[in-house]
Formats: sequence, structure tokens, C-alpha cells
Amino acid sequence: MSGQVLIVVLLGIIASIEDLWRRNISNWIPACALLAGFAWQSSQCGWGGFGSAAAGAAVGFAVFLVFYLLGGMGGGDVKLMAGFGAVIGVGRLLEAAIWTAIIGALLAAAVIAVHSLRKLGNKERKGSPAAIPYAPAITVGVWLSLVPR
Repeated sequence: MSGQVLIVVLLGIIASIEDLWRRNISNWIPACALLAGFAWQSSQCGWGGFGSAAAGAAVGFAVFLVFYLLGGMGGGDVKLMAGFGAVIGVGRLLEAAIWTAIIGALLAAAVIAVHSLRKLGNKERKGSPAAIPYAPAITVGVWLSLVPR
């Protein structure tokens, strides 16, 4: 297992557990991903790797910032994708974002289905489904982008 995969697996599991449990991603998790990403990329490709990590972090942040500004996700999700962007680099970030969107849509559909079934069983239950912790979708999306083709 490469260092890159190890970073993504460990920090992804930690972020997912915390997001599912506390509905929050602590700042130290994306910060560790960001630092580890710069270290990994630089150790593999020198200054070019440093640039790839910086570009990956910036693009990951920018892509998810739009959804944060629209109220669709939390700030921790944006920072986590920026951190993972540094780890995987800008070249794999688009694929990771697409996988994340697919996994997120499947999670949202499952939450809506469960909420609808519960509403049918309890006519007095009102409201919309709770917010969906998105760290698991980000984590799985990034993992899938690292699967060799």
C-alpha cells in the first residue's frame, strides 16, 4: 500500500467516523491531510509535486466552496476535500469529485427513502430528512479515484 493510499484511508476513516458521530469534522483532520499531501507529493516529484498538491488543494476547495455557499454542505467538507486534493493532486481531483457526487447522491436517496418510509408508519412525523454527513461520500469518492485502471 502506498503512502498516498495510507493517508487517504486513515484520515478518511477518521473523518467519516467523526462526521457520522458528531456531525462535524475537526479542523485537525483536513489540516493533517493537507500537510501529508504536500509532504507526499513533494517527496515523490519534488517542486512539481508541491505544485500539484497546491493545485489539488485549491481546486478541491474551490469546487466544494460553491456548494458550501449555496448551503448544501458544511465547511468541514470543503476543507476535507481541499486536504484530500493535496494528497491526490489536481490530476485525480476531478475524478474524485465525480465519484463523491455519485456516492453522495446514493446516500441522499437512501436517507430520503428511509425518511419517507418512517413518515408512512408515523403520520404525525413532519419535516425533512436531517442533513447527511458527507465525509463518508468524500472518502469513498477519493478512494475510488485511487483504484488502478
